[in-house]
Amino acid sequence: MLWWLAYIALGLFTGLFAGMLGIGGGLLMVPTLTMMFAAQAGFPATEVLHLALGTSMAAILFTSLASLRAHHQHQAVLWKVVGQITPGILAGTLIGTLFAGSVPSRPLALFFMVFVCVVAVQMILDLKPKASRELPGAFGVFGVGTGIGALSALVAIGGGSLTVPFLTWCNVRVQHAIGTSAAVGFPIAIGGSLGYIFNGWEHPGLPPWSVGYVYLPALLWLVPSSMLIAPLGARLAHRLPVATLKRLFAAILILLAAKMMWGLSV
Repeated sequence: MLWWLAYIALGLFTGLFAGMLGIGGGLLMVPTLTMMFAAQAGFPATEVLHLALGTSMAAILFTSLASLRAHHQHQAVLWKVVGQITPGILAGTLIGTLFAGSVPSRPLALFFMVFVCVVAVQMILDLKPKASRELPGAFGVFGVGTGIGALSALVAIGGGSLTVPFLTWCNVRVQHAIGTSAAVGFPIAIGGSLGYIFNGWEHPGLPPWSVGYVYLPALLWLVPSSMLIAPLGARLAHRLPVATLKRLFAAILILLAAKMMWGLSV
């Protein structure tokens, strides 16, 4: 009965880091929720990762909307780019969630682990692409959006770690790249959430209060706590060593993903 406290703690933890580092909490939520669900009765072992992915994606739906509004108020969103990339994003999330729903937990967890390691190395080394080209045409943007949507849905993230480097590489100013990425996170969350709901709909053995692969009790505690603490994290970002925090965050990501992988393999 006290699992709601754990969901609140997770929401505070992910919201704090999201505010400090400007990244979503999906990479933290998925391995932690997987371990939480696996420790509770009534959760089928073969579906805990899918439930974690779906619930994390649904949580991003709310946090991405708040981030979108904030960046729009600062006129940092390139809405033309958002309009061009959104159809590809929606197609990609459909592909990603269909694939995730048909893949067993272990290979899906391995893919998640590899992705986390790539992101962690990028954060530790502070690797950033150099602006070396312009944005492609509408067809090219659609293709990139499909790839970003598929990968984001597979690992339940808002796509910032993919969209920002792409836009920066295409000579988009960093402020506009971040703002546009925040706006793109909303259709990623919509498509991903609907995909996980559809793929888990009426799946046998899921715990009560699940809507497809979205576990509502966890979602209802995660979202308010993460959104409440995120502004504090943003203020702390101006007082704390961000480079050191990124390395700490990267280490936490790797440890959590490794622990999740170990738990699913035993």
